[in-house]
Formats: sequence, structure tokens, C-alpha cells
Amino acid sequence: MTVSLSAVFLPILFMEGMVGRLFREFAVTVGIAVLISGVVSLTITPMLCSLLLKPDHAHGRLFKWSESVFNSARDFYGATLRWTLQHSGAVLLSSLGVLVATGFLYAAVSKGFIPRQDTGVIFGNTRAREGITFDEMIRHQQAIANIIQENPNVEAVMSTAGQGTGGVLGDNVGRFIIRLKPLSERKHTADEVIQQIRREAARVQGLRVFLSNPPAIRIGGTLSTSDYVFTLTGTELRALYAPGQELENRMKALPLLQDVASNLELRNPEIQVRILRDQASALGISSQQVEMALFNAFGGRQVSTVYGASDQYDVRLELDRRYQADINAMESLFIQSPAGAMVPLSAVAQIKSGVGPISVAHFGQLPTVMVSFNLAPGVSVGNAVAAVQAVADEVTVPGTATSFTGSAKAFQEAFRTLPVLMLVTIILIYMILAILYEHYGHPFTILTALPFAGFGALATLLLFREELNIFSFVGIILLIGLVKKNGIMMIDFALQMQRERNMRSHDAIVEACLVRFRPIMMTTGAAIFATLPIALGYGAGAETRRPLGIAVVGGLIFSQMLTLYVTPVFYVSMERMVGFFRRYRAVEVAGR
Repeated sequence: MTVSLSAVFLPILFMEGMVGRLFREFAVTVGIAVLISGVVSLTITPMLCSLLLKPDHAHGRLFKWSESVFNSARDFYGATLRWTLQHSGAVLLSSLGVLVATGFLYAAVSKGFIPRQDTGVIFGNTRAREGITFDEMIRHQQAIANIIQENPNVEAVMSTAGQGTGGVLGDNVGRFIIRLKPLSERKHTADEVIQQIRREAARVQGLRVFLSNPPAIRIGGTLSTSDYVFTLTGTELRALYAPGQELENRMKALPLLQDVASNLELRNPEIQVRILRDQASALGISSQQVEMALFNAFGGRQVSTVYGASDQYDVRLELDRRYQADINAMESLFIQSPAGAMVPLSAVAQIKSGVGPISVAHFGQLPTVMVSFNLAPGVSVGNAVAAVQAVADEVTVPGTATSFTGSAKAFQEAFRTLPVLMLVTIILIYMILAILYEHYGHPFTILTALPFAGFGALATLLLFREELNIFSFVGIILLIGLVKKNGIMMIDFALQMQRERNMRSHDAIVEACLVRFRPIMMTTGAAIFATLPIALGYGAGAETRRPLGIAVVGGLIFSQMLTLYVTPVFYVSMERMVGFFRRYRAVEVAGR
């Protein structure tokens, strides 16, 4: 049991990607702890037994009462087990039905990635129309800040606005960092507070507010106004405008999503300067000279340095501020030709007002349209990702590529590798058990408990409306190691009875189940009560740990009720199959 249980965590050590980096330390810690516990059970535990165990007559009434209850339970189990063995065909069909139902449950359960937890901090982004003045942006930002501060669950709020706020480019963006009161002093969770602020902030016209309660671990470096990002990439930026806008509109119509926004802000006021190549060439003026003239006027070029006694000051050349806001001032700019004449900018360039994008995003060195979104309350990442992908398949045109980035991409990669990890784990356990027992069939008998454990874990997650995320998936892997020990205790003892006493398989497995009934119930009960505090989920950060505990507790309870009956039936059936092949082979050899 020690070797096979520690081997459960071996595949996690070799996992690549984010899941491998997250749980490598977990696998090492639990694997080494199991090996150490095996040494302790073979050395210190026998010594303590010799000192602490008492003869039966030295125990009190409580011990005798508990023993009578246990003996009654064991007798009931023995009677029902013999009845079950007489109806082995129905049990095998029922087991097949549970295996099929496990597949349906896996498809039905909501799938998440890294669960959110209430850390007492909410992050917010704001976005106004293109071309908004800074004073107007400040006025809108302050109105939202006042609404946030009036919420009784909020303790403090920090507000910033302007160019590059929070890593999102543009003069029309802002950012909030909201600190909530301690959980004991407020009536609502962070997610509920977000919905309250969203409803109140909708009254402010001209500014969109995006609020998020980020997961415990942030993945991905793509900067956006929301938690999840879907990208549309192509070689030509203008070819992305139409499908990008259609994709954004289709995603806004999905009830699974909220706060849908894209970086397609194409109505930003701008001054367009188009160089007249023929005129400029005739006058001997290059495009670099035009660029330098504009930079000197509006960019603030450093032209000198003033050195003081203890400090130095940069001297920058630029137009007076009142002229920088006037498009007509550009007609007053002059460029010196090679002949020394001062040529007005309007003679070599066409100047006009227009609109254009605030910024052009790139992903993999290609122009990209990024559509960001948050999840509606109660929606899982898996359902949202599937819905967005279905819309994207209908919208995209040839020559464009779509993909998720950040957390959504990591979610897709994780749920492609986690089932493979579980399959590798089961194969590794089978190989170890086959080596230890020198038998190909009985490792399958021991592993018959796994479908019931998986069914119990998935059914419990559905019952308590929890997601199957990477934490609950690791809980299922841990469940594999805990559940198979019941089969090992039964099968090992039954094989020993058959070898030493030459007992029939039916009698051997019944004897093994009755003798090992106490350690099976004790180890399973200890595992359930040890995981129960995690499943109940009290305290800070409980939202992250709760799915793991629920999966382990539910899987243990359900598998314990069924494997006490199903594993013996599989054992007897396997022995009959092995005996049939042995007789068939003996007849074949005798015929030769």
C-alpha cells in the first residue's frame, strides 16, 4: 500500500505547464510523507502497541459497548456480502452502469480552473469614449469613486485615470483598487459587492466600469479590462475590424458573459499628416525632416542642459501649450530646405483632421483584436470558453486565427492534460501491483473501486454546485490512492488464505472481508474526518480549498459503501476466469 500510494503522485512530478508548476511541491510532500509513514508503521507503531494495548478484561463499559456495536455491524456486513456474492451477475452489470454514469457526470459537471477567493480586494477598470478630455475623465472617475465609497461593504478605494492606467493604453481609461471591510464586518462576499457596484455605476453615463475578483493565482501577461481574453489575429489590421466588431457584438449577446469589451477603439480624434512626396522632393525636404519638425513642436526634444551648483536641468524645445491644442498652428511650422529657405509644412504635407485607433495591439508580432470578458454570476469557465469558441467559429474569416490567452488558455491546456495524467497514474499503479502480486488479473480487481470513487466525487461536486477545477482534480488523484487501499487489504488477505489454507475463492474473500473490516472502516473514517474541515470550507481562502475536500469526502463515502461488496464479487469472478484459462491450457497441453 505504501509503495502504490506514493506512486500515485509520481506522474505529477513530470507534468509540464502551469499545473505541473503548481502541484510539484504538493506531490513531493505527500509522496515523501507516505514513505515516512510506512517506516513509522513498521517500527514505532509496533513498539507503541506493545506498551499501550490492553487485554480485553481491562477495558471499560464504553469499549465493550462499542465492540458489541461493531460486531453487530460486521455480522450484518457478512450476511449481506454472502447474499451479494450469490447475485454476482447483477452486481457486475450495476458496476458497468456506474462506469457509464461516471462519464455522463464528467460531461455534466461544471468545469473551472483556479477558483476565486474573497481576499477583500476588488480590481476595477473604467473606459470612456475616445477623445474625452482629461478634465471630463476625472469628473466621471470621481462620480464612480463616490458610488463605490457609499457601499457599506467598502472600506477604502484608490482611483487613477489617464494614459497607460493599469497597463491598458489610452487617455480614456481609469483604474480602481477597492479594499473591502473584513469578512466578519460585512454581509456580502466580494462577488456580491461587485454586482452591487455594477448596478449603481450603470447610472453614470459616458463611462463603462469593469470589476473583477481575480483568482488566487493570476496567469497570463495580457493586459485587459477583464479577467479573460480572446484574440483574433491576422496579417492585415483593417481586415480584423469587421470580424472583430461582429465577434464583440455576438459575445455581448451571450448571457454567460458580462463586461465584454475589445481594444477596437477606432474613433479617436487625430491629426493626419500625409507627406506630398513630389513637392517635398522638388524642395529637397525628406520625410525625416518633417518628422523632426513635428517632434520638436509637440514631442518636447531635449536641446540642452543647464548645470547648477548641485543639480542639473534639461532644456526642452516645444510649442507653447496654447498652440499645441490648435490644428491651425501646424500650418505655421517651417522646415529649412538645403538651400536655406524656410518652407511651410503645409507646402510639403497635407494636414487634416480624422479618426483612428487609440492603439494597435500585437500578439506574436501580428496585429490583434483582443476581446476581454468576465463571467456572469454562477457561470463556470468551461461553459463560457465553449460558448465563446462556438461564436468565434461562426464569425472568423479565412486568413485570421483565434485563440484564448491567459487564464482561459491555461484552462484549455490543463483539461487536455489532466485526464492523461489520471490515465498514466492508473497505469503506473497497475504496473506496481502486478509486480508485487506477480499476477495480471488481481490488480484490476483492486482498481475496481476507482470508478465508484470518481462517481462519488463528481456527484458530490454536482450536489454542492462546485466546479471540477484543478484543485478538485488533484483531490480525485489523491482519492485514487486512498480508495485502492481497501482492495489491497481484501485481496492480499484472500490470496494468503488460498495459498496457506487452500480455501475456495468464495470462502477466502468472505474471510478476508470480515477480518479486514475493522482496518478498512478505520482508515476510511480517518481519511473522511481529516478532509471534512476542508470540505466544510470555513475561514479565509476556503473557496479555493473546498472543491478538493468535497471531492475526497464524497468519493470516499460513496466508494466505501459499494466497494465492500463489488470488489469481492470481482475477485471471485477473476478467480473463476483464471481457473477457466488454466483448465483450458491444461487440456490443450494434454492434447499435444
